[in-house]
Amino acid sequence: MIKYILLDKRFLIALFLINFLGTIYGYIWYESQLAITPDIFLIFVPDSPTATLFFTIFLFFFIFNRNVPYIEALAIITLFKYGIWAVVMNLLTLVVQGNLHWTGYMLMASHLAMAIQGLLYAPFYKIKLRHIVIAAIWTLHNDVIDYVFGMMPIYSSLTDYMSEIGYFTFWLSILSIFIAYYLTIKKRDVL
Repeated sequence: MIKYILLDKRFLIALFLINFLGTIYGYIWYESQLAITPDIFLIFVPDSPTATLFFTIFLFFFIFNRNVPYIEALAIITLFKYGIWAVVMNLLTLVVQGNLHWTGYMLMASHLAMAIQGLLYAPFYKIKLRHIVIAAIWTLHNDVIDYVFGMMPIYSSLTDYMSEIGYFTFWLSILSIFIAYYLTIKKRDVL
């Protein structure tokens, strides 16, 4: 039943449009941070919208029965990573501040959906090990840009915890890479 829904062209087009609009909104959300970001780091700052951009590109090609394995690898890894990351950061904000604006709850719901959608399409990706390796390099390099060069998303109430957040983020990247490998390569090899 779920496979039928995931492959339904109307559902795919709706999912494409939702992700396309969400990607645009995400880049707008980062506008103030991008305005103060050195040009060399611009591509690495808007993490979540770039993850949904990868998935939107995947969906565009998938609607036409085409695969783009490098984009698929980037999508599954970064959607899971930044989806879970945003949920955890908003929960941490709730703990630190004692409250959370309604937009924080909206971000948690949308980012959890982000993480889930990337995993749901794992059986349809045509990913090989080389695709995972390139996506892993991108993802870990992004962690270096964020936490060594200080380009991570701005959560002002969490500034005192940047070292711990960077450490958490690194291990979340490793988990995301492993999940992508397991769901697209290891699981396929077992079947």
